[in-house]
Amino acid sequence: MRLSRTSSAPQLIAQCRPYQSHALLTSPSSPQQRAIPHNALLVSGRHFHLASLKNFFRPKGHESSGLSDTQEEIAKAAILEKVMKGRQLTDLMLRCTILDHAGNIKSISGQFKRSDLCSEHRLNPRDLRKIDSRIPNLVPTILIRKGAVLINILHIRALVKADTVVLFDSYGSNDSRLHSVFLYHLEHNLKARGSGAPYEFRAIESILLSVLSALEAEMVFIRNLVGGLLAELEDDINHDKFKRLLHYSRRLVAFKNRAKLVQEALEEVLEQDDDLDAMYLTDKKNGVLRNTHEHEELEVLLEFFSKQVEEIANEAENIEANVQSTQEIVELILDSNRNALLALDLKVSIGTMGIGTGALIAGLFGMNLKSHMEEMPYAFMAMSTLSSAVALFVAWAGLRRLAQIRKVGLSNPKRVQELEVRPRIPLPLRRRSSNGWS
Repeated sequence: MRLSRTSSAPQLIAQCRPYQSHALLTSPSSPQQRAIPHNALLVSGRHFHLASLKNFFRPKGHESSGLSDTQEEIAKAAILEKVMKGRQLTDLMLRCTILDHAGNIKSISGQFKRSDLCSEHRLNPRDLRKIDSRIPNLVPTILIRKGAVLINILHIRALVKADTVVLFDSYGSNDSRLHSVFLYHLEHNLKARGSGAPYEFRAIESILLSVLSALEAEMVFIRNLVGGLLAELEDDINHDKFKRLLHYSRRLVAFKNRAKLVQEALEEVLEQDDDLDAMYLTDKKNGVLRNTHEHEELEVLLEFFSKQVEEIANEAENIEANVQSTQEIVELILDSNRNALLALDLKVSIGTMGIGTGALIAGLFGMNLKSHMEEMPYAFMAMSTLSSAVALFVAWAGLRRLAQIRKVGLSNPKRVQELEVRPRIPLPLRRRSSNGWS
């Protein structure tokens, strides 16, 4: 539809209303998108309406930029609505897998209300927000609460109690094999009561072992990628390999940061004696009194995994240092090739200058002027020899000067010459006598 510029403001608003209604009343596909607050709809409609009027009163040369402004306004309103919707204290459903005291699976990917989980396990809503898989959490955390331990590390989000383990399924996770292996190992470890370790320690050991396995697998994968690319760079250097090296370097840095964050989370728990004591959930449930510093078993368990994660982080740092050194060497090789090409260009220019100097002499005798040398029998041979000699001399002098300039050392040449010219003063020898050294 084409709007007339002679229309009044009410007519313009009336003409823009169908587009506003169509933009607001289009039904989304998911139920969560249908539950849009009325205020957000009004804000979005107002943004669209003002953007439409603003585009109409723009000059004709700015129609394309007006379309982008309209989309920008609608996108801003949608982002604001999404942020505000994520901060609402609504009673959301969480998908969980529950294991009982015997290690048997009671529920697989069951739907539970957030309020029910908080009341059953005596948790605060903010504690569940830390392990809610729909909220991105990049920092690993181990939270110690009264009668429970909340663990959020990499792909595992779990609630560990003295007789129950609640695993929060990750929405949108594609690595189902890793989750299946972890669940199988956790179930097997919880059923193995012959080790003598408490229930919560066996659960924590399985969780940390799965985290360690995931880090090791990713470390091996990145190491093979980077190692193969560095081997290819030794044979050939091109633009595509540099782009791949940049991508692998970013991935390596992100992995190293994740490993360090996991190590910091374990170290933070190890430094707090109160937290270590509070993680003995079975003893607290049975009423067993413990001293504050009697947590050697748990400390050994956490220190073992902390050292393993530290080794992985150190290996990632070594690979990163290898990548950086390779980049520096490649840059030096490219600089050396660039200097060689520049030197070749200078050599060609110097040779051209020598030939031009010899041609200058021949050009002087090529003028239609009498030089009284036309009748000499050896004049041509002499001038040709002289021109060639001058050209060779100029070229030799230029190349010699270029060689002196290209001769680069780590020390100053003048300083080296001064040290070679300076006479050496011999030191007096000390003699040993009966009274000592003299």
